[in-house]
Amino acid sequence: MLPTRTGFVADAFADIGAALLKHHLATTFSWQDVAQRYRRSRVGAFWLTINMGVLIGALGFVFGTLFRTPMHEYLPYICVSLIFWGFISTSINEGCTAFIGAEGIILQVRMPLFTHVLRTLYRNAIILGHNILIYPLVLLSVGRMPTWDIFLALPGFVILTLNLLWIMLTLAVLCARYRDMTQVVQNMLQVILYLTPVMWMPKTLPEGISRLLLDLNPFYHLISVVRDPLLGDVPSATNWMACVGFAVVGWTAALLLFSRYRHRVPYWL
Repeated sequence: MLPTRTGFVADAFADIGAALLKHHLATTFSWQDVAQRYRRSRVGAFWLTINMGVLIGALGFVFGTLFRTPMHEYLPYICVSLIFWGFISTSINEGCTAFIGAEGIILQVRMPLFTHVLRTLYRNAIILGHNILIYPLVLLSVGRMPTWDIFLALPGFVILTLNLLWIMLTLAVLCARYRDMTQVVQNMLQVILYLTPVMWMPKTLPEGISRLLLDLNPFYHLISVVRDPLLGDVPSATNWMACVGFAVVGWTAALLLFSRYRHRVPYWL
């Protein structure tokens, strides 16, 4: 007897639930990934932090001068923006190959597929933890102090993570079937970078440009809920509602896709 649609959905929930219960597998794999990448290096993963620090300093000076924005305002802005955009874009890019890169494990070991998505997210969260150390140094260098609004970054990070997980799960399934999707996603993220206020500030938009350029960009809302509190601002109600709505709609679609094609992933690999 063939499984029903309800059975497929139940299997998908069981897979995700099992991966969350056995989250130690994903954390162990992610730590090994980072450690192996920087094996025999004295500085280790902090090379990424050094590279990010140099990039922030260079772009802060260049674009701060071009936009004629005070350095004490622009440098913390581009610092937080680049750190979290790096987390978002790298998570999505590597999410495309979450199943492809774990082909050997998937074909040989019985393990929840969602574990490999968590592994990818945890690996990038570890790198984010290294890079975020630049933030207090930048604040100190420009003579700014964090405000109590900084604690709003915690729920913002949770909702950001929830959205990244469904995006990564969807892309992991699609890219396992259609390998060219990986290149498509990489090109799309390059375009989205320039459409999203990462290197430029929303207030620098020329007069006459509609706010729809921002309001219709989901990545603007996703980065705002973590960036604004770190800069002493409160995210708008629109930012929060957009992120929550994005998560609800996205997870619904992702679960339907995952439940329908979860059993085919090993054959596609």
